[in-house]
Amino acid sequence: MSLSLVLTFAVTFALLGLALIWTQWPKWLKTVIVLAIFAMYFGGFQTAMSLVGTPSLQALPERFVMLAAMVEEPRGKNPGAIYIWVNPITEGKSVLQPRAYKLPYSKRVHEQVNEGIRKGKDGVSQMGVAENKDGNGLGSSWLQPGNDEQEVTIRDFPVPQLPEK
Repeated sequence: MSLSLVLTFAVTFALLGLALIWTQWPKWLKTVIVLAIFAMYFGGFQTAMSLVGTPSLQALPERFVMLAAMVEEPRGKNPGAIYIWVNPITEGKSVLQPRAYKLPYSKRVHEQVNEGIRKGKDGVSQMGVAENKDGNGLGSSWLQPGNDEQEVTIRDFPVPQLPEK
């Protein structure tokens, strides 16, 4: 994270802290402000992390073109992860906005990604489909479903059908 962003957060929170100490606002209002600052910090941190290029933990797009991938296999206490770079497909067209995603490790997805990387090197474009799993609505992602609640499938990009002459 850049120094200017950190300083902006620090100055903002310092000014709000001074306002809480030196004003005669009611205690309920000061409590609401403290809770809002607390929530704002976490929201700002998530936004800042998405700006610096770290892989997103959000859900994959429904359909995407796989550009590249890297698999970190589980070892010891490290649960492993699959890093995948994709272009979303909207309205049947690939959007030129590549994005990195971090998926929880899965042997099935690992095999599909390795096969996709191999075929990609041979010139066969790879397409992915991410479908939401049916869940119970419990857990840490009840507010915003994440990539651990998706069923990911990687396959060859369909060959375009040309019209007959």
